[in-house]
Amino acid sequence: MGTDFGWWRLLPRPLRRLPVDLAAIVFAVALTIVSVFTPVVNETPLRVIVGLPFVLFVPGYALIAALFPEAGERPADAEADGPDVDTDEAVADGDRSGIDGIERVALSFGTSIAVVPLIGLVLNFTPFGIRLTPIVVCVSGFTIALTAVAAQRRWALPTEERFRVPYRQWLADARTELFEPDTRTDAALNVLLAISVIIAVSSVGYAVAVPKQGESFTEFYILTEGEDGELVADDYPTEFTRGEPRSLVLGISNHEHKPVNYTAVVAIQRVEIRNNSTTVLESTRLREWSVRLADNETWHRPHTVAPRMTGTDLRLTYFLYKGDPPATPTTENAYRELHLWVNVTAPDQRMASPTDLGAHS
Repeated sequence: MGTDFGWWRLLPRPLRRLPVDLAAIVFAVALTIVSVFTPVVNETPLRVIVGLPFVLFVPGYALIAALFPEAGERPADAEADGPDVDTDEAVADGDRSGIDGIERVALSFGTSIAVVPLIGLVLNFTPFGIRLTPIVVCVSGFTIALTAVAAQRRWALPTEERFRVPYRQWLADARTELFEPDTRTDAALNVLLAISVIIAVSSVGYAVAVPKQGESFTEFYILTEGEDGELVADDYPTEFTRGEPRSLVLGISNHEHKPVNYTAVVAIQRVEIRNNSTTVLESTRLREWSVRLADNETWHRPHTVAPRMTGTDLRLTYFLYKGDPPATPTTENAYRELHLWVNVTAPDQRMASPTDLGAHS
């Protein structure tokens, strides 16, 4: 069996018939989808390296390929007729409506920059919104659809009029220019060019692989559940009855640029405020949670609070620590601190009614 029966033969016939440039577009779309939605892979620099060309070039190239399936130069058989052929006749016989490679590249960048924001604008008025998954799906679908149109239009043309990417000629010219220079000056310029390309690629790769980190911080907040079921930072309970639970939601968001082990502690405290100084007179620990969060991960914990301590202006305090908490949590030793001022009363004594006492005739 020859090489003709390799893995390429396993692909569907339309894919095997695709021109090289359109096949590269399909491959770029598939690679982008894999790099965006595959776990672990989508956390590597590959996502950025693949995603930038996908947004800035690929959709535009598919659109230009669909609009201009023709070659930008006169067909070879028209050129072979020689210079004596009348120009108007050559234009009539050959195709002059195509564009050359440089124009395709320039228009591809320009149309991509115009098309992708338009897709985002349309998504903004849909229930999907401008989010990663809808953007990738819509841009990918747009690109694949235009690639199919471009392939059909190119196949409909005579073979000699179809646009082709002369990659073999480019490779041969590059090989000759790099390894068979005409003069020593050309050889020196080739070496300088290669060094410049290596430095540029290394700089971009380092910038992508080791991005500059912004400010490190952790969000720590309390939420309540609204009537519509949404979590809101409003309508906090302030009146408690001893032993009766009230519902709250504790939230932690990690933006420390690394995984962190957190411990959250909630306590009810009786405090005295005098001369702008707060003194804790009594403190009772109510709940405690430990959680490990990756960078940019958020944790919500619905819970109930049922204080046993009674009094007015008690402080319901939430402490956050990195790692294990100390034996006595305080606002001074906590990494983050939240509190609500609450009143806790004893259960009301049930008033006896005549029916409870019994009616005797």
